[in-house]
Amino acid sequence: METIREHIEKLMNQRELTSAYQQMIAQALQDEEVHRFLIANEEELAPDAIERGAAKIYEFVSERNKRKKGEQPFAPDYQPTLIVSNHLIDVAYEPTRGKVQADEGRAKAALVTTMNMPKAIANARLEDYDATDRVVALNEATNFVVAQTTDPTTFHQGLYLTGPFGVGKTYLIGAIANYLADQNQASTLLHFPTFAVEMKAAISDQKVVPTINRIKRAPILMLDDIGAESFSPWIRDEVLGIILQYRMQEELPTLFTSNKTMAELTEFLAGNDRGDDELPKAQRIMQRIQYLSREVTVGGINRRLS
Repeated sequence: METIREHIEKLMNQRELTSAYQQMIAQALQDEEVHRFLIANEEELAPDAIERGAAKIYEFVSERNKRKKGEQPFAPDYQPTLIVSNHLIDVAYEPTRGKVQADEGRAKAALVTTMNMPKAIANARLEDYDATDRVVALNEATNFVVAQTTDPTTFHQGLYLTGPFGVGKTYLIGAIANYLADQNQASTLLHFPTFAVEMKAAISDQKVVPTINRIKRAPILMLDDIGAESFSPWIRDEVLGIILQYRMQEELPTLFTSNKTMAELTEFLAGNDRGDDELPKAQRIMQRIQYLSREVTVGGINRRLS
C-alpha cells in the first residue's frame, strides 16, 4: 500500500501544472502541516479524498498563511483547521484564542451590572487589593466569595463595609463582584445616593415599581455609599425598606459600603429633625441590614489623596 507522500507525488506527476492555480495546489499539498493531517487520518480518508479535497487543502494553507503574514484573512476572528467529514477533507473555522478571550471577557462583564459606579471597579481584583491596614476587610471579603462560590444555594451573610472616604470600600465590592463573575455569578452594584435621586424622578414616569422589582431581585446586590447623603422618609421606607425586606425574606446576598457605622446609620436614617417617631422606622431598616450583613471596618489612608 502506497504512503500518503507517495500518493501525493504520484498525483502531481499525473497532472500538467501549467496553470497558476495548479501550481498553488501543488504547493499546498506539499505543506508539512497538511502532511501531518493526512498521515494522522490516513485510515479514515477515502481513497480519492486528496483529489476531491485539493481545493479545501489550498483554502486551509492560504488562509493560514495570510494570518502568519499579517494579511486580512477571510474570517478575522476565526482560524482554519483541517477536518475529516464523511471520509473527505474539509475546512472548519474555529474561534481564535483572542476571540475566545474577548467573548469570555464580555460574558463576565455582562454578569456585573453597575449603576452610577466608578469605571475603575471594572478592573478591580482581590489579588490587587492593598492589604495595608485592611487585612481584616480583605479576609472577610475572601471568606465571603469562597463561601458564596462553594455553596451558592445557601444564604451567606454579606458585608457592611464601613470606614472613612477613600479607604477602598467601593473598590473592594467591585473586586468581590468581579471574582464572583469569574465564577459565573451575577451581581448588581449601585451608588445609593444617585439611585435615590433617580427614584424620585421615576415617579413621574411610573417606573418606581419596575425599578424596585428589578433591584430587589438581583442575585447579589451591593449598595454603595449608603448614608453619604440624606434622603426622604419615602426613599427610606418605600424604596430601601421594600428592597431589604424582600432580600431578607428570600435570603439573597447583600453588601453595603458606608462612611457611617451601623450605629451612626441608625441615627442618620431616623433624622435629627423628624421627631422620635422616626427612630422605630430607622431601627426596622437597620434590623434588615444587620440580618443581611455583618459590619467590617476598612482602615487605612485616603487613597484618593495619596
